[in-house]
Amino acid sequence: MTQPLITDVERAQLLAHGQARAAGQNIDPLPVVRIFTPDAHATWLLACLDPQDGDTAYGLIDLGIGMPELGTVRLSALASIVGPRKQTVMRDLYFQAVRPLSEYVRLAQENGSITD
Repeated sequence: MTQPLITDVERAQLLAHGQARAAGQNIDPLPVVRIFTPDAHATWLLACLDPQDGDTAYGLIDLGIGMPELGTVRLSALASIVGPRKQTVMRDLYFQAVRPLSEYVRLAQENGSITD
């Protein structure tokens, strides 16, 4: 059985951040979940989930091409990704955010990739 991309607890946190963002609050949340490709160099640090569709996530996207940036991605699209060795994307079971999203963005842009 494959692990879900996000747990119910993570979904609730992502939706709460998404609700605050949709309400126009200027928030800089801790990323909630780290999703990655085990056989490629793509990583998504997700901080918010659109409360309208429950599928569009917002966070730091690093596709492994040296240009990490903030953006949106659909969880359903992430779930359909299969890497070069036929591995699907995975949730980092051990990820614990240690800084707000803006700091991850700054460090990733300085280094050309998400470093932790």
